[in-house]
Amino acid sequence: MSQGSPLLTLSAIDKSFDIHRVLNSVSFELARGEVHALLGENGAGKSTLMNILIGVYSADAGKLELEGKPLKIGKPSDSARQGIGMVHQHFRLVDRLTLTENLLLAADDHPQLKSRAAAREALLNTAKEIGFTLNPDCQVGELSVAEKQRAEICKVLALGARILILDEPTAVLTDSEASSMLAAIRRMAESGRSIILITHKLREVVGFSHRVTIMRRGETVAAGLDTSDLSIEKISSLMMGSSSTSLSPDGIDSKKAPSNVQEHGPDLLAISHLNARRDDGAPALTDVSLRVRAGEILGLAGVGGNGQHELTELLSGIRSASSGSVMIDGADALGLSPRQRRKLGLRVIPADRMASALVSDLSIAANLSLTSVVSGRFGRLWLNRRRMQREAQASIEQHEIAGARPSGRMGLLSGGNAQKVLLAREIDSGMKLLLAHSPTRGLDIRASALVHQRLREAAAKGAACLLVSEDVEEIMALSDRICVISAGKIMGELPGDASAADIGRLILGHE
Repeated sequence: MSQGSPLLTLSAIDKSFDIHRVLNSVSFELARGEVHALLGENGAGKSTLMNILIGVYSADAGKLELEGKPLKIGKPSDSARQGIGMVHQHFRLVDRLTLTENLLLAADDHPQLKSRAAAREALLNTAKEIGFTLNPDCQVGELSVAEKQRAEICKVLALGARILILDEPTAVLTDSEASSMLAAIRRMAESGRSIILITHKLREVVGFSHRVTIMRRGETVAAGLDTSDLSIEKISSLMMGSSSTSLSPDGIDSKKAPSNVQEHGPDLLAISHLNARRDDGAPALTDVSLRVRAGEILGLAGVGGNGQHELTELLSGIRSASSGSVMIDGADALGLSPRQRRKLGLRVIPADRMASALVSDLSIAANLSLTSVVSGRFGRLWLNRRRMQREAQASIEQHEIAGARPSGRMGLLSGGNAQKVLLAREIDSGMKLLLAHSPTRGLDIRASALVHQRLREAAAKGAACLLVSEDVEEIMALSDRICVISAGKIMGELPGDASAADIGRLILGHE
């Protein structure tokens, strides 16, 4: 990391949306060749600050400098021309196109990349430079999540980025994929690029970044601290404004709640000999059987891509089974629509909330009302929008959704506050069975703890909860029983107090 003058400086940045101030005199410096972690709880202002840097928003006050000279960014193409690129949590790739075609699509201001051959060569050279394996002729839709992420990084770097912003780059990766990605990030820095790393995984901050800047409630509370002098506990305290001794380094509440399993209660979910196929026709689920009782949290552990996605879709009613049965509260649910399953008491927290459960361009009130409008709750012929607004405001206050107002656009909320909206809508009086797939993915420590609290409260009130997660610590912290899935098969069942080693053995196929 260069010890000279900073490459990038953001000074006294202010930003408000309507009457809500989201950034208050925020400052940030980035050196040449460093990995600089930008931390803060969901809603702290990190995304807004980065969106100013890449030209999505304009600052109300403050200044930006690049190599000591004023930096004027009015739109995203301005930042790209200055060598600033961002890889978002939700990739900006077109599944139907090849990697080369995706680069061509983004290369309007890069005449040297206008030909297919030039774009293909640029991707290969970039991948080789940072140690990635990449097939530029592969269709994006055929790639795994980790491969898509590597492709997105190569695309942004091939477009000339020397400052790379990575938003939660390991949130959807397995442990081994995450380690490989973090090593690549350090190699990029060693080659002279500068990396802004946004993450909630504090182990990654201490292990792979050079410095850290921490934001809280729209302000900078610690700027450019050397991570070699910091403990995970100190970083957590700075982020939250208090100590958090019951939380693990990745925000998992280590105090397990007492079980509320109703030993003789009904099976609110019973899956028997279930089989299903992937979109390409390959087997996705093979002879899957499991049950979840009233008042119980059943954790389904496993490495991503082993049938969890297909199982979640099938239970939600958007994927068909080849054979087998699914009973929800004693009723045969196979063949029922998502709306009909909802009437049986099924509520769903999907892995990708913005793609599958929330609508970013609609208001918060509309998102909170989405599942109730069809029932006539807000009127049959004309919607009672005043009632929608009143109930939305009550939910915002009850669930402490920061920076939200009923008429505000859903897409402007942070990940943690968006998840609060989803929880407020799904965990209602009609819930009997809660299906939660990776419910804390991409969330900060406090938001993760809140989600866990909501799941425990739901079980305590008698609901059955199926928790699907690749995070073993989360599974261990919440589950009354644990099942392990691998290659679309249930490999075994463990008690809720099973160790990580026990779970790992089943994941690897060892009894």
